[in-house]
Amino acid sequence: MSSSESAGPDSETSDRVVSDRGRAAVDRFVSLWGEMASTWGINRTMAKIHALLYCARQPLNTDQIMDRLDVSRGNVNMNLRSLVDWNLVDKTHRSGSRKDFYHAETDVWQITARIIEERQRREVHPVRSQLEDCAGLLVPQDDSIEDRPEAEQELHRRFTNLIELLKVLEGVSEALLPLVRNQNVDQIKQLLDVALRLGNPDAGETPADPSP
Repeated sequence: MSSSESAGPDSETSDRVVSDRGRAAVDRFVSLWGEMASTWGINRTMAKIHALLYCARQPLNTDQIMDRLDVSRGNVNMNLRSLVDWNLVDKTHRSGSRKDFYHAETDVWQITARIIEERQRREVHPVRSQLEDCAGLLVPQDDSIEDRPEAEQELHRRFTNLIELLKVLEGVSEALLPLVRNQNVDQIKQLLDVALRLGNPDAGETPADPSP
């Protein structure tokens, strides 16, 4: 028997084993991404679809996603639209097929930047706007909050504190986004180092010599 003939079955078995291992790894990752969904501010199915597309070597169509994740067509279509809206997934077409195919952004820096940007646009901005409306209800037109009863002034201060906090968070995100998009790892590390030192002022101090 020639070496090429003997290598055939072993090669097929090796490919199958690698494929099984790869599938198991993807399944584990899809499950993990789904569990982390709330952290990213998206639902579990949307996260699982994103994870599957992130791992796929070729764009997948709706039927392939349904079969792999055991999810209904309506659920897949709804979450694919959301992923496209978030700019995490792009829709494409394949020659000879009338189906839509989808592929995910694989640059983790761009993924992170898009999630930060979308969460800020969808969550932080609207909440700040509504808090400002709440605070505005306490200040009638052509009036000042200082002229209102003390209880209303206190409530207004509490609203204002929340608004200022959200403004700070927006500022941090806006400052961080360009660094994430440009993969400025060194500058991000420097910012984190400064933040850690500010949070723990004693961390950078040299311990006093306990000896007399």
